[in-house]
Amino acid sequence: MASLPQTLGALRQQRGGRSRSVKEEIRDNLVKKLQARERLFPGIIGYEDTVVPQLVNAVLSRHNFILLGLRGQAKSRILRGLIDLLDEQIPIVPGCEIHDDPLDPICGACRARVAKEGDALPIAWLPREARYVEKLATPDVTIADILGDIDPIKAAQAGLNLSDELTMHYGLLPRANRGIFAVNELPDLAGKIQVGLFNILQEGDVQIKGYPIRLKLDVMLVFTANPEDYTARGKIITPLKDRIGSEIRTHYPATRGNAVAITAQEAWTERSGDVRVEIPDYVRDVVEEVAFQARADRKIDKRSGVSQRLPITTLELVVSNAERRALAAGELVVVPRVTDLYAALPSITGKFELEYEGELRGAEQIARDLIRSAVGSVFSGMFDGVDTRTVVEWFDLGGSLPLSDASAADEVLEHTKPVQGLRALAEQTGLKPGAPAPAVASAIDFVLEGLYAQKKISRSDERGYAATNEPQQGRRGPRREEMDEEIRIPSGKKKYYN
Repeated sequence: MASLPQTLGALRQQRGGRSRSVKEEIRDNLVKKLQARERLFPGIIGYEDTVVPQLVNAVLSRHNFILLGLRGQAKSRILRGLIDLLDEQIPIVPGCEIHDDPLDPICGACRARVAKEGDALPIAWLPREARYVEKLATPDVTIADILGDIDPIKAAQAGLNLSDELTMHYGLLPRANRGIFAVNELPDLAGKIQVGLFNILQEGDVQIKGYPIRLKLDVMLVFTANPEDYTARGKIITPLKDRIGSEIRTHYPATRGNAVAITAQEAWTERSGDVRVEIPDYVRDVVEEVAFQARADRKIDKRSGVSQRLPITTLELVVSNAERRALAAGELVVVPRVTDLYAALPSITGKFELEYEGELRGAEQIARDLIRSAVGSVFSGMFDGVDTRTVVEWFDLGGSLPLSDASAADEVLEHTKPVQGLRALAEQTGLKPGAPAPAVASAIDFVLEGLYAQKKISRSDERGYAATNEPQQGRRGPRREEMDEEIRIPSGKKKYYN
């Protein structure tokens, strides 16, 4: 801090009397990062070849831009990531509400101070974090909130006329001067507020209330919106759209691998205490596949989307259910099972909107169907071409397995020991030699649930799990009519594989 100029004279000597605009500053810093091959927007996964290049182009073009995407597509995080492209600190006139530039002040009070104090004017330094202003658009937002208004109290205290420039109360946009102003859910702004943004987007200035003064603000404007709201007639004023430089579309993860990486980054799975959490890859895959299945399901409204928050909160509940089981059984290793997803139904059902057909069926049953389809998809991919007939035949010959979702790992291993070929199939999930009992129990659970998802074995709450009498050849997963007849299995009840 000591090396930074502390007076206007020292600042002029260092910078030659000129400051960069915020868009030039962001562009210059982006160019340096590109030349140094630094990673842009850390924490944003899956956009490297789609969204990020468009963002880079918009910044290099010094554009104001809007991110269009459904909920849970990291739009706000991207906007906040722009802070890293700002300088660490910038000089400002101390006490100025709009962070005026000492080298080129725009407000009357700062111009008066500079004229009076000259090179002796003290300089303050503003950190980059304070230069980002974000506003969630709501119907109750007023033009005074965004731009400003007359402040009669300020006029009375200073003995000024209401027409004096010094009586202005600045809104959020002027207070974002020399920084970034972000508006989330832009279409929710009332039409007259959208009109108030015309000048700042095109001419770069704003006019507050009835003052005959135009403030030449230095600000970068960025927005977010839902694509349906943004393109719907009456939601957004066409001249406003025309003034936004770039329109960038976001998307959900294109691959399961990217989705797993996002959830691993965001979900709280490292629990405190004496227990250690180990999440098998197939459990992570099934959790993500639930979201992929939901986005493709015709009973779920695609216009509202299925947020990436679904797998994040689902995985947290899955781990919590496994933690509860481990604590009750005195196990030191927490290994979630696929069946723990049914304990995460409260997280899943609140993350999607249903079409009419889905409403008839019910959110909980839809969620159960999604889990079953996700298990079947992951199991089929992992065991493609693997012979499972030995296990299926054991059930066909009348074998049964009474298991509970609260069964300890040792209990699961004891009950499944007689099933020929089951342990061998479980080892193909990637079990390491000498794996602890909870990990083996989780792998066995996955195999059983996978066979059930493929209708190679069946289960019910009343009769337990019984061998299916239907032919298995060429079957990759449950038929729709079979899924419609699935019987709910409340938590804690005995399950039987036959």
